[in-house]
Amino acid sequence: MTTILLPKQGGSLEPYKLVDAASAYPTEGTFRTRTAYSAAHVVADARASAHPILGGAIDWEATLAYRKSLWKLGFGVAEAMDTAQRGMGLTWDMAKELISISAQEAKKENALLASGAGTDHLESDKEYTLAEIKRAYEEQTTFVEGAGSRIILMASRALAASARSAADYKDVYGHVLKGVNKPVILHWLGPMFDPKLTGYWGTETINAAMDACLELIHQNETKIDGIKISLLDKDKEIEMRAKLPASVRMYTGDDFNYPELIQGDGERYSHALLGIFDAIAPAASEALRALDADDIEGYREIFDKTVPLARHIFETPTYAYKTGVVFLAYLNGYQSHFRMIGGAEGARSVLHLSELFRLADQAGVLVDPNLAVQRMQLVLKLAGIEQQVTT
Repeated sequence: MTTILLPKQGGSLEPYKLVDAASAYPTEGTFRTRTAYSAAHVVADARASAHPILGGAIDWEATLAYRKSLWKLGFGVAEAMDTAQRGMGLTWDMAKELISISAQEAKKENALLASGAGTDHLESDKEYTLAEIKRAYEEQTTFVEGAGSRIILMASRALAASARSAADYKDVYGHVLKGVNKPVILHWLGPMFDPKLTGYWGTETINAAMDACLELIHQNETKIDGIKISLLDKDKEIEMRAKLPASVRMYTGDDFNYPELIQGDGERYSHALLGIFDAIAPAASEALRALDADDIEGYREIFDKTVPLARHIFETPTYAYKTGVVFLAYLNGYQSHFRMIGGAEGARSVLHLSELFRLADQAGVLVDPNLAVQRMQLVLKLAGIEQQVTT
C-alpha cells in the first residue's frame, strides 16, 4: 500500500496510507428513474498569455472532453453555471462561447444540455430598472435557446440589488417566462453560494421567500420544467417539494444531503442538478443505476461514502467549492494542471486540499491512486512542503 506524508493542523506531517484500490466505477451508464444533471467546471488554458486574475483563458478541447465523459456516464450537463465559475471568473462572453460549443456537441451526441441564462453581463454593484433587468434576461435566454440548449434561469445579482419587493421578482420572472419557447429550470441559489443573492425573492426570511417562489411557479406552471434549490437545507427542500405542482420537478442542489433527497420518502423524491457530481461522476452514475434497480442498499453504500468528501469540498466559504472540484479533476487526470480561470486555485489552503485527498481516497473516487499521489506530491512541493512517498 502507498503511504504519503500529508500536512495537518499545526504544521507537522503525518503518514497517510491509501486504500490503494483504483476506482472500479463504470465509464458508461444511463438512468431510468431520475434525471441527473452535473454542473461542469471549465479547464483553464495554462499556456495562454491572458492573466488569470483578469479571467484568463479556457482550454476548449479539455473542457469539451470532460463534458463528453459526463454525457457518457448518463448525466445531463448543466452548462455555464456557478461550477463553471459563472460570475466568478467566467464572463458572459466566455459563457456564450462555452454554451455554443457544448450545444453543438450535445446535438451530435443526442445528449442532455441545459445552460445558464441570467443578467451577469450587466455591470455589478449598480441598480437597474426592472425593465432593464427584463431586457438583460431576454438577451441571454434568446441566446441560449438560439444555441439549441434548454434554459436554466439563473438568479440575478442585478435583480437582488434592485428589487424592492416580492412583487418585483414576480414581475420580472413572469415577463421572462412568457418569452421562452420551452419550459425552463429555475435556480434558487442561496447566499452561501453567492453572498450577493442575499434576500432573494424579496425577503431574507426563508419561508416567505419559498412562498413567493411557489406562487410564481404555480402561476407559470407550463413554462417551468423544475426548480433547482441550493440552500443546503434538506428540510426546506422536502417542504417545498411537497408543494410543487405535479408537473414541476424538484432538482436538488443540496451537496450535503443528496443521497436522502434523491432517494426520496416513498412518495416524493428529488431529481438532481449538482456541482458535486462533477467531482464524483463515476460513483454517482453507479449509485443512480443501483437506484434504478431498486438496490437501495447498494445505492446508499456508494453515495454515503462520498458525503464527507462533498461536505468538505463545500465547506465555508461555500462559494470556493470550485477549487476542490477542479483539484479532484486534476488528481484524477481529467486535466494536466491545477490552474483555474480567475486564479481560483488559490482559494483553498493546502490543509484543505490535503484533507480532500484523504476523503477522496476513502470515498473510492480516485481513478488512479498512483497518479493522484504523484500530483498531490507536486502540489505539496509547490507549497514548500517537502515530503516522501513510500510503497
